[in-house]
Amino acid sequence: MTRPNYSRPRVLLALAAVFTMQALTACSGLPGRPGPDPVLRPSEVLDFNTLYGQNCSGCHGAEGKGGAAVSLADPVYQALVDDATLRRIMTNGVPGTLMPTFAQSAGGSLTDGQIDVLVHGMRTRWADASALGGVTPPPYTPSTPGSAEHGAGVYQASCAMCHGPGGRGGTVAGSIVDGSFLGLVTDQELRTMIIVGVPGTAMPDWRNHVPGPLSAQQISDVVAWLAAQRPQFPGQPYASQTGSAGVSPLLDAGSLTLRDGITGGTPAIPGPPTGGSR
Repeated sequence: MTRPNYSRPRVLLALAAVFTMQALTACSGLPGRPGPDPVLRPSEVLDFNTLYGQNCSGCHGAEGKGGAAVSLADPVYQALVDDATLRRIMTNGVPGTLMPTFAQSAGGSLTDGQIDVLVHGMRTRWADASALGGVTPPPYTPSTPGSAEHGAGVYQASCAMCHGPGGRGGTVAGSIVDGSFLGLVTDQELRTMIIVGVPGTAMPDWRNHVPGPLSAQQISDVVAWLAAQRPQFPGQPYASQTGSAGVSPLLDAGSLTLRDGITGGTPAIPGPPTGGSR
């Protein structure tokens, strides 16, 4: 029998070949190595779930409801707004609110095609042609100005039973004339809430108010009345503890200077620089 030739060079070559094959095989699983699917640029993503999850769910909820902003999955809301309105809101945002611009043409990050995907996806998932039972909703935007004077009467007849006298809160619902609340919502947001209600709460849509459905003009009047309650400077600018005159004890109401509690002095608060612009 002939013994195999296990010379040292042959063994080293064989081991080197084995290690090379193992290394090449292992490289396919290294972190950062491109997978079998191509990597898409952000502007190429056209999947609704991905686009909605990355751009909308933080405010409107993971499934279009349960977030801090309007419930997009509410069929009544979907019946109120048309495609053009949804597209305009996504494109340009809503000034004075936390709704930003999303279209690249307006300074956002989404292409027109991606906005179309979002609009189409919301319609196919959340719109329901039978949601209103054949009733035409009031227009999304008012066709005529509202009257705050008339709105006070509409509020008393249709809203006070839940929100209390003067809108300051009742046994069913809280205050709707709170300055901080009114400072956070626009007139259009108030109108939308009155029309579609607030899903998951006792707030009904415009059809189910007592003593009867609200007309488009009544809605405009109530919004005008609520807007008239909005303070010029919402919120409390100073510390919550106030003196007898309703002014923070750290402030002198007459001179707006800081009070020095140790020495009793009143060093003035520096004002803005004068004599030029920055």
